[in-house]
Amino acid sequence: MALRLRLPKGLRTRFAVAFLLAAAFGALLTAGLTFQQARSAILERTRNAALADLRTQLDSLAPDLALPPGADGLRSLAAQLDRAGEARNWQAAAAYREGPLMSGSASGGSGTPPVPDALRRAVEEEGAAVYQYVDHRGRPWLALGMPLAYADDPSGTGGADRLSGITAYAAFPLDEDRTDIDALVTAAQAGALAALLLALVPALLAARSVLRPVRRLRHGAERITAGELDTRIDADGRDELAALTRSFNTMAGTLERDDAELRRMEARARRFAADVAHELRTPLAAMAAVTEVLDEDASSGALPADTADAVRLISSETRTLARLVEDLMEISRFDAGAAQVHLEDVDLRTIVVKSLQVRGWDDDERVVARLPERVPVRVDPRRIDVVLANLVGNALRHGLPPVTVSVRARDGRAVLTVTDQGPGIPEDVLPHVFERFYKADTARARSQGSGLGLALGHENALLHDGTVTAANGPAGGAVFTLSLPLAGPSREPS
Repeated sequence: MALRLRLPKGLRTRFAVAFLLAAAFGALLTAGLTFQQARSAILERTRNAALADLRTQLDSLAPDLALPPGADGLRSLAAQLDRAGEARNWQAAAAYREGPLMSGSASGGSGTPPVPDALRRAVEEEGAAVYQYVDHRGRPWLALGMPLAYADDPSGTGGADRLSGITAYAAFPLDEDRTDIDALVTAAQAGALAALLLALVPALLAARSVLRPVRRLRHGAERITAGELDTRIDADGRDELAALTRSFNTMAGTLERDDAELRRMEARARRFAADVAHELRTPLAAMAAVTEVLDEDASSGALPADTADAVRLISSETRTLARLVEDLMEISRFDAGAAQVHLEDVDLRTIVVKSLQVRGWDDDERVVARLPERVPVRVDPRRIDVVLANLVGNALRHGLPPVTVSVRARDGRAVLTVTDQGPGIPEDVLPHVFERFYKADTARARSQGSGLGLALGHENALLHDGTVTAANGPAGGAVFTLSLPLAGPSREPS
């Protein structure tokens, strides 16, 4: 199973971790470079000193060598070199031209690594001192190879025409150097760890200084979200966070001004609607009285047919306008918080039966009532009647019959549902069905209702600590649900 790296969630933690990682990278890089430089210096010092010692010993022994040397002479040279390099504990060997290597020890230097072939070839080809690092039995060794020049070679390095053909080799362990290098590694690790721990303090301080204005911005945004649009934050400094804070304050000021302007516009609009409704009420009452008289004349045949049709149209539109004005007046009462509620203990079934009877829906085959149990509620019957009338009327206008009205008690709530068999409500319309004057079909010039029925139902439900919701049934059709608190524990009918 693949492992995924999970970054810390908190911004403070991320900032501190990033700071520490940068500090750790810098400390490790510095320690690594320092280690490499020190290691190279230690090895170079040991190598140069060993080459100088070997050169000095060869120069001092060269006059006593007979050329060409025999096997005994080579062994004697190697033994003398062993004794001279006893401080370094090196093991020496010597060879003449391409002959075999002769060791100075009786055992042949069994603990000493063999002279690498590459080292011997390099000495023979270059005619100069050569070194090579080798690993033998888990220990680091330095192997040296150096040609012996004639005693009268002034340079001491032995040009190609001044070489005697004798080559000396020496190898010694680098245990002390390895100990020094290991101590250097330990010191570098300790230094890196100390640097990392010390970096934690400025990391936390930096995180705190950077995140403090971020926290203030968050708290400010939360207060703005809660509606406190007068929230402002002190902007200290001239960095990017200070600029962001000033931008936040500018945004908050703009929001406060826009909110105040919108509230003023909304208040003016509500006041205008209430004033218009109030002013229209008196002339509409007179018009309604006149149209009632004209309706009687049209029904009695006292008027010509064309005039009677016109009178009926005027009467119908006058009643529609009167309902709209009444709905606007009711909405204005809700907006002003002046809506009055007259609570009564009543059976919700009784309200449903009376509401259907008043509108002639009790004998209408398009409306079906299912009232299986008593559902006691404490409500204003007139307002619940308005809610039910609007829901049933909406279902008859926009859905298909039969429209089913059912009442039941469930989970301590009184639940009234109005269901139709129509096509249902489009999903994009559902969130807006209780908005004032909302039209799902924008191409429709006008609706049969005022456009406020469902909005009034929603407001009346809220007055009773209830809710009204809209949804689509599983088999199709719209389902409107009114939920109200029960008057008390469910009781059996008396």
